[in-house]
Amino acid sequence: MKSLRLLSSVLLVGLSVSGCAVLGGGPPPLDTYELTAPATHTKARARRVQVLIAEPTALKPLDGENIVVRPAPGQVQYLKGAQWSDRLPKIVQARLAQTFQSSGAFGGVGKPGEGLAIDYQITTEIRAFDIRVSGGDRAQVELFARVLDDRNGVVRAAKVFSASAPVSGSGNDAYAAALDAAFGSVAAEIVSWADGLI
Repeated sequence: MKSLRLLSSVLLVGLSVSGCAVLGGGPPPLDTYELTAPATHTKARARRVQVLIAEPTALKPLDGENIVVRPAPGQVQYLKGAQWSDRLPKIVQARLAQTFQSSGAFGGVGKPGEGLAIDYQITTEIRAFDIRVSGGDRAQVELFARVLDDRNGVVRAAKVFSASAPVSGSGNDAYAAALDAAFGSVAAEIVSWADGLI
């Protein structure tokens, strides 16, 4: 009889815990963010050249869905209650491709697997994509970019692009907006630079 009562108690506890999960007693959903592609305008007419945007490389803290916060040099934390909508390199690749496409300066722009006959590749490395909280909150984005001639494998040019944007307001929305603004500046600069080279 005692063991039967104990079994009933265990079953009741299990049912009440699972009931909490069904009724929304779990953790709140994470704030999920995207990047936007900046509007760019070039003076040059579209050439027939076709450009491939490769997926950026990144160290592990930046190669995921977490939004990085740096409270001090050499320290890495993640923004609580927030995430990117996909791995950061995939989002950067998609928005860079969109920025190149909207510039109207190139005959074709695509990503690997889209069947373009490629003339040039734009390869990038994400070196910084984070919120700096020491000395005033600001977003910092730094990409190292290369223009690679796909016909002979020669690097035509390489350059570091960096931008900072202040965090206006508080909360996750403000941090994500600052990162989006800094990325927009960098993406527009990369397109303008590549347009002058290719």
